[in-house]
Amino acid sequence: MRWAYFFSGWFFFLLGAIGVLLPVLPTTPFMLLALWCFSNSSERFHQWLYHHRLFGPPLQAWKTHSVIPLAAKIMSVSIMILSFSYLLFFRQLALEWLLITAALMLYGAWFILTKPSKPVDGSNSLNQ
Repeated sequence: MRWAYFFSGWFFFLLGAIGVLLPVLPTTPFMLLALWCFSNSSERFHQWLYHHRLFGPPLQAWKTHSVIPLAAKIMSVSIMILSFSYLLFFRQLALEWLLITAALMLYGAWFILTKPSKPVDGSNSLNQ
């Protein structure tokens, strides 16, 4: 079973790395998933990712302060709005599916928007 977490960790890491290049694919959520998978499979890769010079600071900020940077919040909610607009205007979906999708997206937006954008204690652990 550890191998499944290990390969899933690399899969999520690759998706997150692609997200650095493609603005429509988020990076940090995939890195959080990769970090979790590595924590269940490989302490070596867990430590490597957690202390990575590019991906480490947002992961550390999330762990210590539950911080989601403002730019990530704006991008996430914007993509949710665009995605729902696409479903609403360009796809023929049943009302139930639109309502379920809207409810899930609203919950996701609520979760994202209720997290702080900066550490509460004033420290700047995001290296901005």
